[in-house]
Amino acid sequence: MEQRKKKMGLSTQILLGLIIGALFGYFLPDIGAKLKPIGDGFVRMIKMIVVPLIFSTLVMGIAGTGDFKKLGRLGGKAIIWFELATTVALAVGLIVVNLTQPGVGVNIPVSADASAQAAATAKKSVDMIQYVLHIIPTNIVDACSRNDMLQIIFFTCFFGVGVAHIGKDGEHIVTLCRSIAETMFKVTGYVMKLAPFGVFAMIAYTVGSFGIAMLIPLGKLILAMLGATLIFVLLLLTVASALTGINFFHVLKGVKEPLLIAFSTASSEASLPIAMQRLEELGVPKNIVTFVMPTGYSFNLDGSTLYSSAAIIFIAQIYGIPLTLGEELLIMATLMLSTKGIAGVPGAGFIVVAATATAFNLPADGVAMILGIDRILDMIRTCCNVCGNCVATVLVACWEKDLTREVFAAAYKKNFQG
Repeated sequence: MEQRKKKMGLSTQILLGLIIGALFGYFLPDIGAKLKPIGDGFVRMIKMIVVPLIFSTLVMGIAGTGDFKKLGRLGGKAIIWFELATTVALAVGLIVVNLTQPGVGVNIPVSADASAQAAATAKKSVDMIQYVLHIIPTNIVDACSRNDMLQIIFFTCFFGVGVAHIGKDGEHIVTLCRSIAETMFKVTGYVMKLAPFGVFAMIAYTVGSFGIAMLIPLGKLILAMLGATLIFVLLLLTVASALTGINFFHVLKGVKEPLLIAFSTASSEASLPIAMQRLEELGVPKNIVTFVMPTGYSFNLDGSTLYSSAAIIFIAQIYGIPLTLGEELLIMATLMLSTKGIAGVPGAGFIVVAATATAFNLPADGVAMILGIDRILDMIRTCCNVCGNCVATVLVACWEKDLTREVFAAAYKKNFQG
């Protein structure tokens, strides 16, 4: 007789932490209001992962692809499309959250430090020249000690390009970064096991201090994120169809199985093998599928970038911190770089949001609140990531003239229309 105990998944534990924390804060507000240090401890542990994880994954993403000269025309076209798509995703996230304003109307008193940050952010006029100059670090060690993500990303990009161009000697550095990244993935996993307790403490503190009404914007954020994702996917399919003459809504139908797997598991990696198989069945050559799909998992995270931009603006809204157009554009630029190379990393989207919020002086408390619904948001953004990479693979194949409308139509009719 086989006895098996099915372990409760982390996502379920986090959702339970959210629900129990809300109930605890509602019925025992005095105790709940005192649990903030536990939540703060969790946020600090997340922050300690940021620098080594971002550095190692960015170097892997830039240098690990090999010599850029050897990537040739195929790699160049793929990367150009990736950057265009992620830029549009960031813009859609920013626009939708600015229009729907899910966090507006929530009055949250903040700590003395956070209040000072908010006041400084609200009063300062942005000197764009000085802001851009500040991105260039004079001492990378100092930038790491201050957790200045803009400077760290700037240095890492130059470092990654340098590694990519020193030939075989650079392979040792990429291997080292891969080992560091894998170690940090493990550390991230350890820290995320404490997430239910961190979420419980933050929600209990929030509800105990500010009331149950605080949780309403979280539902509004899910709806805003879902709406933004649908708008982006429709825009992506329409533009790709116009550029190639291929009906990309048929592409969407052809890859519906990997999209469902991505949505249900919230794992891009789980859907990768079947996505590649379906793309080949749609007529895309194997050499393009095997190059563009894996590369896209580092450079084309449309859903993750859209989520990150929406989450940052949401945090600013719930704390009543106004952001200028210039600051929002800088947030876009930061996220465009920091979201590279994080596919398949548990909690990576959360880490990027936490790092970017810190870089722009937004209270970190708001980041932990979003984690309570992160499983739902993760399902949406993972599905969008996979969809974006499938579209990119078909589009690059068309640009390379390795896939024509006739070939695609014949493959679609044979394999997906019975």
